[in-house]
Amino acid sequence: MAQRRMTFRHIEAFRAVMAAGSMTEAARQLHTSQPQVSRLIAQLEAMTGLPLFDRSGSRLSPSLDGTRFHAEVDRAFFGLTSLEAAAARIRAFGAERLRVAAMPRLAGGLLARAVARFKAEHPDVTVAIHSGDDETVNGWISSGFCDAALTMLYGDALDSRLEHVLTMDCVAVLPRDHPLGARPRLGPEDFRGIPFVASPLASALRSRVDAVFQTAGVEMTITAEAGLGAAICTLVSAGLGVSLINPLAAYEEAKVSPILIRPFTPALQVRFALLFPPDHTRSRLMRAFGACARAILLEELAHLPDAALPAVPEAIGNGRRILG
Repeated sequence: MAQRRMTFRHIEAFRAVMAAGSMTEAARQLHTSQPQVSRLIAQLEAMTGLPLFDRSGSRLSPSLDGTRFHAEVDRAFFGLTSLEAAAARIRAFGAERLRVAAMPRLAGGLLARAVARFKAEHPDVTVAIHSGDDETVNGWISSGFCDAALTMLYGDALDSRLEHVLTMDCVAVLPRDHPLGARPRLGPEDFRGIPFVASPLASALRSRVDAVFQTAGVEMTITAEAGLGAAICTLVSAGLGVSLINPLAAYEEAKVSPILIRPFTPALQVRFALLFPPDHTRSRLMRAFGACARAILLEELAHLPDAALPAVPEAIGNGRRILG
């Protein structure tokens, strides 16, 4: 006959009897019968070869061997508790560190709000936010220095894994009293001879804008250059010219700067996306943060005026446009 092996039920019954001091009370706590507890204890004593309890009539007290065995059982259960705690920490991403990046406007706004939401759900994760221009952010991601980035793309992202969140069209920004403000939609021909505040040379947005104006046969009259949307809008509001920027920046700056916003044709698309290092395996931590960042970005979009929203919604999916 095969030798009976010790099971969790035997140990559970033994610990219950040790704690309760009687088979009857142990059975009540375990929601079973007193004969079942007695049978389990008898089997455990047979398997260990130890008299675990001294019996005197109906009275039951731990033997010296039983007390020693109980100490070992408690140590084993403490180990199991430690494993349960470790599993809980892993589920909650305990002791994890996350490094995320974005261009300044996104870092101080959308990314910071995404991190705040993520920290509320996963308080044990340490999150570091890094801010830099688009070239710097792409470098941090491609080198693996940062785990994820929230960025705006006017071209391709090299050496990185790209997860599209949404696509929108850039808008024209004008001084509040500019004559072009009377027009519902603007195009390159409207800007002929009009002072223009441009993005820096060699930037992705500048390259796209230059191409659109060259195709239309319109030469831009550039009076100033600036790399940040806030700086562009400040120059525009000061009357230095008109410009083309991404709609999130435009509508945020319109809250504090006297500027007008108008749709622009042909479409100059900007993709809001999450970037991950090349050959990077998406962990649960990355997926959780990505979900927070995606949700925050879509919520911000929902608060924009209807005129800023893309006209044709598209299905959500990996690498596909959501809106645009």
